[in-house]
Amino acid sequence: MPHAAWVPLTAFAAALVTVWWLARSRLSALALDHPNPRSLHQAPVPRTGGIGIHAGILLAWALIAPNLPSVTWAALVALLGISLLDDVRGMPVAARFATHLLAAGTLAAGLLFTDFGIFAALIATLAVAWMTNLYNFMDGSDGLAGGMALFGFSFYGAAAWLSGSTAFALLNFSIAAAAMAFLVFNFHPARIFMGDVGSVPLGFLAAAFGLIGWLQRDWTWWFPILVFSPFIIDASVTLMRRLLRGERVWEAHRDHYYQRLVQLGWGHRGTAFAEYALMLACGTLGLFALGLSVAGQAAVLATTAAIYLALIVAIERKWRTRSFTPPPSQPSP
Repeated sequence: MPHAAWVPLTAFAAALVTVWWLARSRLSALALDHPNPRSLHQAPVPRTGGIGIHAGILLAWALIAPNLPSVTWAALVALLGISLLDDVRGMPVAARFATHLLAAGTLAAGLLFTDFGIFAALIATLAVAWMTNLYNFMDGSDGLAGGMALFGFSFYGAAAWLSGSTAFALLNFSIAAAAMAFLVFNFHPARIFMGDVGSVPLGFLAAAFGLIGWLQRDWTWWFPILVFSPFIIDASVTLMRRLLRGERVWEAHRDHYYQRLVQLGWGHRGTAFAEYALMLACGTLGLFALGLSVAGQAAVLATTAAIYLALIVAIERKWRTRSFTPPPSQPSP
């Protein structure tokens, strides 16, 4: 593939120009993200940046002409459509989730049903649908979701490249490059958000490509989980914590760990840099562990789980101190 090196650059350039135009044109008012109880921003911000990300991705993919399973394309198009409608007009929660489940089920059935059976397809459906949604849940701080796409798909691309899957590697590098272009406008203070049209399909692609890479033997089953674990752990633990407290998990909130870090004084930039360091560490560790024995891989995963547990405990303690420490008493007049 002689033009291989230029494909991700094409994705970067196309996304950069498109996001710049979306941020400056009248289309910036097409979909505005108004502050709500979940938000960490104070003023309305355009949420059309995802259109630019996927414009760059799809242009690069047109150059590669990948031989992806047709169910992947069908599911991706459905998610792009429903997510764009949700950004522009708003869609009922039931309609959104039904589309996410349908897309996940279509992918899982097409990839797994024949060789692995219905049980494996059902488990994969739930996993893909959860990844699709949790990526959207984690898109709430400047630079965070774009950074996860940059690091996550870069490590997918590196692993695929090392295993000899050149075209698949370029697909992943193109997503990472488009995300990097988006970050030019999304790093704090963000001038544009990616919106559901950006985050929902990216979450789906993270799950879908993780599954495809496993089926192609580019990596083992745990590699996608470890690479995207900064999002998976935060969203999953937060969901379980809220369920145990009897809260309405479908309502907007600011209880994710990344949101707590912002509120604890780390700010958008500090939180983004801390998350980037975690993403880089997880991806690097994943690539390293692919070359280890099964026992070595198990040791890496156990150590990573222990580190996450320590981080969660540290943030919980800091949050309780911050939440329940009474304000200093005022001097008597």
